[in-house]
Amino acid sequence: MNGTTPGPLSPGAVSRAALWRLVLTATGGIRTDGPAPEGPCVVVANHSSHADTAALIAALPVRTRPAVAAAGDYWFEHGLRAWPAKALTGAFPVRRNGGGCADLLAARALLDEGRAVIVYPEGTRSVDGGMGRFHSGAARLAAHAGVPLVPAAISGTRALLPKGGGVTPTRVTVRFGLPAEGVAEAKEQITRMLEEPAHV
Repeated sequence: MNGTTPGPLSPGAVSRAALWRLVLTATGGIRTDGPAPEGPCVVVANHSSHADTAALIAALPVRTRPAVAAAGDYWFEHGLRAWPAKALTGAFPVRRNGGGCADLLAARALLDEGRAVIVYPEGTRSVDGGMGRFHSGAARLAAHAGVPLVPAAISGTRALLPKGGGVTPTRVTVRFGLPAEGVAEAKEQITRMLEEPAHV
């Protein structure tokens, strides 16, 4: 499957999109720029806040029914985090200490269902807002499934919900780039988009 057609709507996807759009509207607003993907794809984004996933779910078309690759050791080793991670974000576990590549490639099943898969290629949240090295797993997954690798630049979430901090109402912007050939090109696009002035 080359992945051009999204799957059917699901109550979970509709509910998650509505929830996070409502939350982000109430905490400063959300703006989306660029060509949002309409079909199955691997979305790669910069990562500095737990609010990043909320922003992407709110920004992506509901029909893509986004699922997010989440750190297995953080989100899935304790039931108190695992249930909300799955219910509120459609998360699936990816190991960070061996086996993570296999976990990620198994997400082809989600892409084959017509869904979008969100991957943070840095592997963890940034402390200072700068981007770290992008791991290649997301590009391998996209190539394996024959779907586009779509870069997304998220701004405002670090101020909204910083690592280790509380919520400060802030406007969030999600900018989608053009399908990239690999993670290096995706990172270049994200860097450029983050440098663009914010719209008023």
